[in-house]
Amino acid sequence: MTLHIEISIPQQRLRLLNQQDELLREFAVSTALNGAGEQKNSYCTPRGLHLVRAKIGAGMPLGMVFRARRPTGEIWTRTLAEQHPGRDWILTRILWLSGCEPGYNRLGNVDSMQRYIYIHGTPDTEPMGEPQSHGCIRMRNRDVAELFDMVEVGIQVDITG
Repeated sequence: MTLHIEISIPQQRLRLLNQQDELLREFAVSTALNGAGEQKNSYCTPRGLHLVRAKIGAGMPLGMVFRARRPTGEIWTRTLAEQHPGRDWILTRILWLSGCEPGYNRLGNVDSMQRYIYIHGTPDTEPMGEPQSHGCIRMRNRDVAELFDMVEVGIQVDITG
């Protein structure tokens, strides 16, 4: 079955759809506090057609902390967060996005993959359904683990808004 993902920046929602565009799952997300945008170092969420280039974190426990796409062995806790104030927590799973539109979200100063744009887990203390991220698409840990298990590398991701 061919699946695809649609992410609405205005609605702060991620939808997993089948080939007939029937809704399979829908999740609240948090996109960039700075809004939509494709430029490197903008801390904005890039729009347009993407695909999942890599899936990282299979089999890791919920709350596993990642740094540079590698599990640290730490599980997120409030105490750990207090020890590292201001850290942008990347937890549980990573779906690394690659833009498909040269000059818009691929290559040069607009390359989503080089900007390290992910769909990833975040602490459950962080709000969902409102823009708060540094450019990535944040999800609840249980939600990102569920989505991760339902999709394959290469799935199309369309980010609108």
